[in-house]
Amino acid sequence: MNDSENLPLAGIRVLEMGQLIAGPFAGQILAAFGAEVVKIETPGKGDPLRTWRVLDDEGTSYWWRSLARNKKSVTLNLSKPDGCLIARRLILEADVLIENFRPGRMEAWGLGPGDIRQDHPELIYTRVSGYGQTGPYAGKPGFASACEAVGGLRYVNGQPGEKPVRMNLSLGDTIAGLHATIGALMALIARQRLGRGGQMVDVSIVESVFNMLEGVLPEFDGAGVVREPSGSTVTGIVPTNTYRCRDGRYIVIGGNGDSIFKRLMSAVGQQGLADDPRLADNRGRVAHEQEIDDVLSAWSATLDSDQALRILDKADVPAGPVNSIADICNDPHFMARGVFEPLNVNGKERLMPAMHPRLDATPARSRWSGPSLGQHTGQVLQDWLGIDDNQLASWKEQHLI
Repeated sequence: MNDSENLPLAGIRVLEMGQLIAGPFAGQILAAFGAEVVKIETPGKGDPLRTWRVLDDEGTSYWWRSLARNKKSVTLNLSKPDGCLIARRLILEADVLIENFRPGRMEAWGLGPGDIRQDHPELIYTRVSGYGQTGPYAGKPGFASACEAVGGLRYVNGQPGEKPVRMNLSLGDTIAGLHATIGALMALIARQRLGRGGQMVDVSIVESVFNMLEGVLPEFDGAGVVREPSGSTVTGIVPTNTYRCRDGRYIVIGGNGDSIFKRLMSAVGQQGLADDPRLADNRGRVAHEQEIDDVLSAWSATLDSDQALRILDKADVPAGPVNSIADICNDPHFMARGVFEPLNVNGKERLMPAMHPRLDATPARSRWSGPSLGQHTGQVLQDWLGIDDNQLASWKEQHLI
């Protein structure tokens, strides 16, 4: 029995064409839930992510081993017309195509939606790019760093009056990957339930991060208010901030519900503020934000972080430590939830982040770590295209694979 047979996407074939983060993150999710995800890579080089950041003893990125989990690696030379013809044959066998090249690249290879649709009208053609497939910015290079800025995410992040700050992550890419996953799944459901056939899913990093901006647009449109950066707070919600404790660690306290605020003030020994009618609702607390923050900052500075959190937990106030990955790996809650998934990598057990969300009947499962370059070329070409050993040898001689 296929080890993915009981997963929700078992039997779905996904061809991943692209590299680095946004498209491959979507492919990772689909693979974890049972899809057969075949990743096309350049012979001899592969995805650049293979050698990004921290490398293992074999010179391969730890990140690659995680992001490429459950995928099959096929090398294919798309710089040659015959290589593009092989890619076309693979596309015609797929349920979902994921590509994250700059708009026009697939068309230049003769592999755009218009080139494929007539022969494969059922295909879910999922495209991820910086700015989308249309519009005046479509042809611009679209890395997450720039697209997070253009989409408004960077503007609201940082300290007032200082240069905008990015998180030390490629957040725009992964958010776009989530949107690509949602789009592909919605299109699959439409194909199955509505008989709509295939369709194109157009995901941009800019619009993906813009989609995360909550009430920023309605507030500007309705009231002309521009949401500004607010440091470690959230504009218009008080108290929610980060506080330094006596041991030098930071904790976050979210005491912005009316009843929660009362419990919080009582817990920190400020019964007068708990009963103060000025602070009975969020509007009043916003007007006196600095007074409240000064009280909480002074209180936290007198206690070690674990002491402060025990007091807040006892009062049922939302709070938590600002954890590093070292803290997370020793956190009993993360351990109990199975957030760390051990996986064999060349005979060594490595921890990977378990896939989220959790399904109780058909949960995601990691079957193998990110593969070596071209590890599955022969197997996939034979399974998908039905070619024989002689054809494989011929394509190798022509440096197509």
